[in-house]
Amino acid sequence: MARWIALFDDNSEAAWVRRDHDQDHFAYLDAHKDRILIGGGLRPAPGQWFEGGLWVMEVDSREEAVRLVEDDPYFVHGLRRNYRLALWGKAPCYGAVTL
Repeated sequence: MARWIALFDDNSEAAWVRRDHDQDHFAYLDAHKDRILIGGGLRPAPGQWFEGGLWVMEVDSREEAVRLVEDDPYFVHGLRRNYRLALWGKAPCYGAVTL
């Protein structure tokens, strides 16, 4: 298993997706919390609206990470303009990290 991050950019014209599908999205995260270890929205500053998101996943392959991202209701309904996947490794000075 490897830790992957997904960094999402949102489609500002599809902000309605958050309102209409947030419960589906949160249920999806909950159903996959064994592989999506942590996730959340990104804002440009406190109090401003979301412009994207970040997940840390622990999966067997890039293909599995892609499936998790592209099956998410936020992706399916067009909120995610694009995303970037990358392997993540912590710096050695941090010791053990449990998510």
